[in-house]
Amino acid sequence: MAAALAPPRPRSRARPARPPGVTHEPGPSPGGHVCSRLRPLSPPSPSLCGSCGPRCGGVGRPRAAAPGMSSSVKALGQVRPSGAGMAPQARCCSPAAVQRWLPLLAWLPDYSLQWLKMDLVAGLSVGLTVVPQALAYAEVAGLPPQYGLYSAFMGCFVYFFLGTSRDVTLGPTAIMSLLVSFYTFHEPAYAVLLTFLSGCIQLAMGFLHLGFLLDFISYPVIKGFTSAATVTIGFGQLKNLLGLHDVPRQFFLQVYQTFRKVGEIRVGDAVLGLVCVLLLLLLKLMRDHVPPVHPEMPPGVRLSHGLVWTATTARNALVVSFAALVAYSFEVTGYQPFVLTGQTAEGLPPVRIPPFSVTTANGTVSFTEMVQDMGAGLAVVPLMGLLESIAVAKSFASQGGYRVDSNQELLAIGLTNVLGSLVSSYPVTGSFGRTAVNAQSGVCTPAGGLVTGVLVLLSLDYLTSLFYYIPKSALAAVIIMAVAPLFDIRVFGTLWRVKRLDLLPLCVTFLFCFWEVQYGILAGTLVSVLILLHSVARPKTQVSEGPVLVLQPASGLQFPAMEALREAVITQALEASPPRSAILECTHVCSIDSTVVLGLGELVGDFHRRGVTLAFVGLQVPVLRVLLSADLKGVQYFSTLEEAEKSLLQEPGTQLYNVGEDSVPEHKVALLKA
Repeated sequence: MAAALAPPRPRSRARPARPPGVTHEPGPSPGGHVCSRLRPLSPPSPSLCGSCGPRCGGVGRPRAAAPGMSSSVKALGQVRPSGAGMAPQARCCSPAAVQRWLPLLAWLPDYSLQWLKMDLVAGLSVGLTVVPQALAYAEVAGLPPQYGLYSAFMGCFVYFFLGTSRDVTLGPTAIMSLLVSFYTFHEPAYAVLLTFLSGCIQLAMGFLHLGFLLDFISYPVIKGFTSAATVTIGFGQLKNLLGLHDVPRQFFLQVYQTFRKVGEIRVGDAVLGLVCVLLLLLLKLMRDHVPPVHPEMPPGVRLSHGLVWTATTARNALVVSFAALVAYSFEVTGYQPFVLTGQTAEGLPPVRIPPFSVTTANGTVSFTEMVQDMGAGLAVVPLMGLLESIAVAKSFASQGGYRVDSNQELLAIGLTNVLGSLVSSYPVTGSFGRTAVNAQSGVCTPAGGLVTGVLVLLSLDYLTSLFYYIPKSALAAVIIMAVAPLFDIRVFGTLWRVKRLDLLPLCVTFLFCFWEVQYGILAGTLVSVLILLHSVARPKTQVSEGPVLVLQPASGLQFPAMEALREAVITQALEASPPRSAILECTHVCSIDSTVVLGLGELVGDFHRRGVTLAFVGLQVPVLRVLLSADLKGVQYFSTLEEAEKSLLQEPGTQLYNVGEDSVPEHKVALLKA
């Protein structure tokens, strides 16, 4: 025991970290192709070599880190201790501390031309995806289309400095856009202020290390929310896909009015929207099923493979451009069968502080009134933004064989929102779809985000006049195809097989989110917490009938569980005829509180009055010390179950107790004797 309490031995200094998941050793791929380039551990794509990007002719798949590799290299620019003990924290101005706050300092010195090529390809791929998506998500948020682009570039630059995942891209997402539409009343001033306040809350959580609060939002609650959001967003875009007007945004009214106005469907919008959906689906299937390229294939075939890969990756941009070209062709003829996006504000957004008041036709709305109007959105938006971003980062980090720092991610997304509010952004978070594109494109570092950010800025400065001709039905098709994968029907079967009770918070969250998002999340979280508290308050007690009755709490022992334990012990031992001695096996009990101590003391007294004994076995050192400090009389403790059974089966008398000198003070050993 003394060894267990000894201070950890100092560890040797870790080597400088390479960019995450990248090894310098060339290795053969499953198809025999040997790639001499650096091999990033990005999720495998069926259409490109995981080590070289789309231009590599090999069929190599990403390699995992070598089994003997130290776990020190966990994240971008972050060197973590790999020993079992806890190393002393670095001082605030030490190189390690600076590197922890600015992860790019770890991988930037080793940056190579090869990484630059791969980051350029990935950045362009994500940029061609985010521009049409940003325009579409602004429609979901109920804001003018330029606000989607205003929200799409700041995260690229901030994450370059502060991000710990090479794959994650920050920007507007479908779920965050839906939340913004609920809490900002389609007013840009409210959206920008919500961005600033959400960023401040997220930064505070990062500095105070409050990321653990997200752990109380369980997996079923997350799945219930995302599934409900998928249905809400997808159905909400039917009006644009079919060219319907005057359809309310409240979900149930929206469903009613959509079916009521079926006769008002615009044929042009409906046909173009369905064609765009089919094109996006076809290009996605091509991307997922394109055969791999082999080294023996001629250069022309490999070139065509690269073109197909580029076209399928940039499918959103291609389909939106095709739809805009069709709409422009009709505009030239003087007949326009489509509802167009219309005028978009040109140029880069002005840099200014967020609006802390807004002037309306009815007067000026003060900052306090704006905060009151947003209400629960000030809690829901920052929490869901953090949850979505960290979930995306951890998902791709596990696939890539590296780790992310959750608190550093909080700081990155918080600063993104604070700075984004200066350029009229609405709240952003990590995008699963664009992060997947980034990873499959072979990105090596967050530098790929710089390319994406520059591409968005160029679009704002030079292409906004062309956005006028983009049909809303094409943007609706982009949104529907983007959110469709978020609805995971398999989760119901998984929870049914694993733990059916988890279906309750999932269904509660799913149904309540159609009423109000915050009610759905709160209701689902409340149900999850109640299930958790029930398991804490009513732990199962295993009963073993033998020479001596043995009761073992199957989990920890906290104050809500004391009454249930007392009832189980009395029922099994004292209510028997005649009363029986019992052993309480406490191997799973790691801590107790004052309520439990008093309850155990009463149990020991009840046994003593009935002429039998309650003995304890397997008490851990912290539990034993608490019992000693309570000065309980008549507590008998044994180190093993065999000793306890042997003692209780003998005649009553003074027992011997195995109490380690390193765990219990000698002058208190007597308190354990009967």
